This record gives sequence, C-alpha cells and structure tokens, in this order.
Amino acid sequence: MKYMPLMFLLCFASAINAQQKTPLGNVVISSEKGETRIYEENSQLRMNVSPKDVRKYKTAGLVRYSDFGAKADGKTDDINAIAATHAFANAHGLRVKADDNATYYISGKERTAVIRTDTDFGKAAFIIDDTEVQNRHAAVFTVSSALKPFNLQAVTSLKRNQEKIDASLPGPCLITVTNANVKQYIRFGLNQNNGSSQTDIFVVDKNGKVDMNAPIIWDFDQITEITALPIDENPLKITGGRFTTIANKAESKYTYYNRNIAIRRSNVIVDGLEHRITGEGDHGAPYGGFINIGDCSYVTVKNTVLTGHKTYSTIGAAGKPVTMGTYDLSVNRALNVSFVNCTQTNDINDNTYWGILGSNFCKNLLYDHCTLSRFDAHQGVANATIRNSTLGHMGINAIGSGMLLVENSTIRGRSIVNLRSDYGSTWQGELVIRNCVFVPANGKPGNVSLISGSYSGQHDFGYTCYMPQKITIENLRIEDSQHPENYQGPAIFTNFNPEMKDDSYQEKFPYVKTREVVLRNVTTASGKAVRVSDNTFMFKDVRIEGIK
Repeated sequence: MKYMPLMFLLCFASAINAQQKTPLGNVVISSEKGETRIYEENSQLRMNVSPKDVRKYKTAGLVRYSDFGAKADGKTDDINAIAATHAFANAHGLRVKADDNATYYISGKERTAVIRTDTDFGKAAFIIDDTEVQNRHAAVFTVSSALKPFNLQAVTSLKRNQEKIDASLPGPCLITVTNANVKQYIRFGLNQNNGSSQTDIFVVDKNGKVDMNAPIIWDFDQITEITALPIDENPLKITGGRFTTIANKAESKYTYYNRNIAIRRSNVIVDGLEHRITGEGDHGAPYGGFINIGDCSYVTVKNTVLTGHKTYSTIGAAGKPVTMGTYDLSVNRALNVSFVNCTQTNDINDNTYWGILGSNFCKNLLYDHCTLSRFDAHQGVANATIRNSTLGHMGINAIGSGMLLVENSTIRGRSIVNLRSDYGSTWQGELVIRNCVFVPANGKPGNVSLISGSYSGQHDFGYTCYMPQKITIENLRIEDSQHPENYQGPAIFTNFNPEMKDDSYQEKFPYVKTREVVLRNVTTASGKAVRVSDNTFMFKDVRIEGIK
C-alpha cells in the first residue's frame, strides 16, 4: 500500500518503509531511502525522514528542531523546520526539545506548528516577527488533540443546572452548545453590538453526567448546534521558552493579530514560559493574546512571565474614539483555567499598557500568586477566584454568575471589583472579599468605591441583570489616606444610576439589587467610616451588617 492511514502507522510503526506517507498538521511525511529533508511543494510542507533516522529518533524518544534543519541563528526563518519537527513528533508520540543556546527566528509566513506531544522549549529564544504577516489569524503554535469532535444531535434542549444529558459517550467530553436564535451580551456603549448567540460549555462523563462544579448556566429551549470533544486523559506539558514578539505596525483598528500559542486541547500545563514585546511605536493593531486558550478545560499556566501591550485608539462602533483592548492572555469558551505564579515585565500600574487578560464564556477561572495588571471577564464567567495576588491599574472587571472570591490580595484599581457596565453590571451570585488590601487608583487622590458599575435599566442586554445577591467583606484594609478635602469616606457601591433619585424613575429592564452586605473588620487609613453609596435611594432596601 502506497498510502497508509495514520492509525495504522502508529500501531505498526516498525513497518515504516519507503512507500508509506501520511499528512499530519498540514505536513506530508514520508520515509524513503536517502537524506532526511524538508521542502515545500505548492505551499505544502513536506518532509522525508530516512528509515535510519526514524529508528534513531524513536530510540532517543525525542526530536529537536535542529534534526530537521533549523539554523537557530536568529536570522534564518525556522518556522518550516519547527512545524516539521512537531508533525514528525506527533506521528510517533515523541517529545520535542529545543536547543538551549538556540535563537529561532519565525517570520510572518503562514505556517502553524501543531503541538500534540510534550514540548520543552527550555532556555531557547524565539523571535516572532510580526512586521510582515501573511495571515494575522494563523497561530504560530496550536496545541491540539488527536481526538475528534462529534455532534450530539439527539440533545435538543437544556435547562440551567441540569445534572445529566441523554448521551452515551466514549469517555469524559467537553460539550459546547449554541442557540443562534437567542442573542445575549448585547453590548452597550462605545463598542456597542447586536450581541452573541446564546452559548454554554460544560464537561460530562461517559454517561452524560454534568460536572456540577461548572454547571449549565442557561436554559436552552432550542439548540442549533451541540458538539462533544473527548478530553485527553494524560496531561500535555509545555515548558520553558523565551519568546519575543516584534510588534506589528499595522493601522490602529480592530484587526486583531493572533500570532500566538493557541491552546485547543484539554489537560495542558504551560510552565516557565516568558513572553516579551519589542518594536511598539505610535500605532499598531491589537493582539488577541499570546497565550490564547479556547474550547478546552483543565489548563494551567504557571511560573510564566508575560508583557502588557501598548494601548492604541481607534473609532468604535458608536462613531467615537475608543481605546482598543489588546491582550497577552486570552481565554474563550474554556473551563477550569488557572494562572499560578504569573507576572508581567512592565509596570502593572502603567496605564499606557492595556490590561493583560481578556476572557469570554468561561467557568472556574483562577489567579493564584499572580502580579498582573488586570483580571477581566467580558461575556461572563461562572465562578472566579483571585487569591494571594496583586492586581494593577485595571483591577478586577467581571460579569457573570456563581462565586466571585477575592482573598489575600492587594487591589490597586479604581475599585475592588468593577461590574462591567457594557454588559449590564451583572453578577448572579455571591461576592466575597476577604483578607485584602485596597489601594484606590494606586494611591491617587479621589473618591473611593469598593464596587463599581453602571446600570440605567433602559438597555436590553439579552438577560436579566443582577447585582451580587450577597456581598461579604471581611478583614479589608483601605489605603485612602490620599483623598480630596470633601471626601466622605469609602462607599460600598458607586452611584450605579444617578438618574434614579426616587420612585418616579422607571426601569424598562429592572435591575435585581443586592439583598445583603456583611462587613467585618473593615478599616481605613483616612479614619473615615465606610458608607453605603452616594445614591442612598437606590440601595435603601439593602440589608447591611457591620456599618455604623
């Protein structure tokens, strides 16, 4: 047989001979007599690995980029050698290791290296040149699974907190579901839009039982698409690597660059990676996250150094100037994602750099022992924890549901938690702030609110908007010694709606207010007592324990 299916190749690897070829990750692999080489043919990357070299690499249990022609001189484009190395490693289940003293140059060529095996970037340097990019959407590396998704057509509806779906599965699966006939997260403000299709993502076992640590959060009366992606049992590890992006010089508009490491496989650990940015000028297009995590679960990024991107402005959807979000971390439609002991190279309080994380449609996000400029959940997170961390000038921004826990941390934003007004300042659940220090606006003078947001009641976001049902704040120190002369003390709530002064104000889409606030051991550097809000009418029915 001239062409052999990949599964057959893997099961009977010893039978490789000169006539067997297989495409993998857009790389065509052959094993013919002669030299080992990689080459392009009509833009298709091809590689021939001699039978002798196949045996050598399999005996070693790993391959290196230099095995397939990487020059590693910091000037010669090594992306073909890198992509080929991973394709061969994927076909034979081999580890990939970079050479520690190497500097790999990666041009703007449209070529993605697919990672499916453990990869040690070690102390090697990688220069990613974005000054001339063929396809800004193409990742440099994609971490993917060999397991294939499949449709679940028998499931036609879902209910919030449903504990089981009617499906028999090959093993634990990640389920993504969409109802294109319902729009939610209908954004308000300068970046207004018509919303996103109703979506959810959750994990089930082989019997269809839902992991209730990340429950279904919406009622789906109708489903237009539902997909199951089997979850890999064994963790895939990516370690080390010193990456530098030479920034694009494109026009400053919403043409996001995704020249990154895209993680699209569940059960992944990234450990010890560093990413820096150079070449940022007075304009440029934004970035969608150097580490971009999506459609997966159980991902941990630890001991990693990142860099905030310079902020540029453009004209937004409302026809007015806006600053563009640009990220080094991005998480979309993902569950159980942890950032542990992560820092950034630039000052977390320098507002010329945008906040480092953006996320959408996530559940169970964690910062632990991180020093970063921002935590942000745009189109909702179900359950988020920030602990043992320091947050910089953009602080904690979130909408969503479940438990939002902030503990043993220092927050240097304008508030401890900002409930994003462009998505309805909504949190359907509980907020706990415990054993924290709040340095408002990094110590700049100003009035202080612990929880900020805005809600007029006149815009339809596609869902009912809530404030946290219960807020518990205990052992909080507020460093508000720098304040204006007329300062009245820190408010629990900012003035969410200055127009709501009495019962005559009518909300078309009523806001469900907080029921209870519990304060324990909240102290201020100013000596001023904590108060409810400038808008006492709006919060008159909130039960507050621990305020004088």
